[in-house]
Amino acid sequence: MRARHFGIRVSHRLGRIEPLGGSRPGIAITGGGGTIGRILRDGLSDAYAIRTIDLMPLEGVDVVADTRNLDRTQAAFAGAGTVVDLAADAGVRTPWEDVRENNLAATVAALEAARRAGVRRVVFASTNHVTGMYELDEPYASVVAGRYDGLDPAALPRLRADWPIRPDSFYAVGKAAGEAAGRFYSDEHGLSVICLRIGSVSASNRPRDVREYATLLTHRDLVQLVLRCIEAPADVRFGVFYGVSANTWRIWDIEDARATLGYEPVDDAERFR
Repeated sequence: MRARHFGIRVSHRLGRIEPLGGSRPGIAITGGGGTIGRILRDGLSDAYAIRTIDLMPLEGVDVVADTRNLDRTQAAFAGAGTVVDLAADAGVRTPWEDVRENNLAATVAALEAARRAGVRRVVFASTNHVTGMYELDEPYASVVAGRYDGLDPAALPRLRADWPIRPDSFYAVGKAAGEAAGRFYSDEHGLSVICLRIGSVSASNRPRDVREYATLLTHRDLVQLVLRCIEAPADVRFGVFYGVSANTWRIWDIEDARATLGYEPVDDAERFR
């Protein structure tokens, strides 16, 4: 997920935007120049017409736009059946000013632009940090620190998406507010919004520290999860789900994602031990 300092930048790609069309359904991805955006572009492009949108004119970005600009974002969404909203100033150390002025404003603008453009569904990239403070409690503190003695992974009380939020940063506070905005747009405007509390995704596609043996979301599981969101039945009007692979030591519950979306992760971080 990427997009920092949402000022408009002049580029040869700032001309008129044609609606997505053709024989394949259209998917618009905001923050498309980041790691997750590139993974999804590669993984979904066989079945869908993909349009990536980013603040920066990076390789693989189709439209350069400040997603707080409603007119331009609405134009970029035209013809899309689904928007995958990744755009954010990401990171748990993101200061409140950037969360308020960039992330929250961009999230609400994306929802409004999707509504105006007639988009059917928005897949909102939330974060596992919305419940990050649970990791201070046992047994989660031991799991993310790799202290497994005396613990049975099959007996862990995995965190459910319907548990109270416990944000661990202003970044997470902003993502929790984004989930709430998605609920509002679903109830008020009939927009289908699916929020994914995404685990640890990296370009290396493997754990980078001991915590990520619990939190890893591999590239192919990420693509499958987003595909399940895109193709979920129309009666899925709103939902919040954790995005994590089938890791032996995962601390988040994914049974609701299995039941509602048909998500069946295939990877386990243990294979990288």
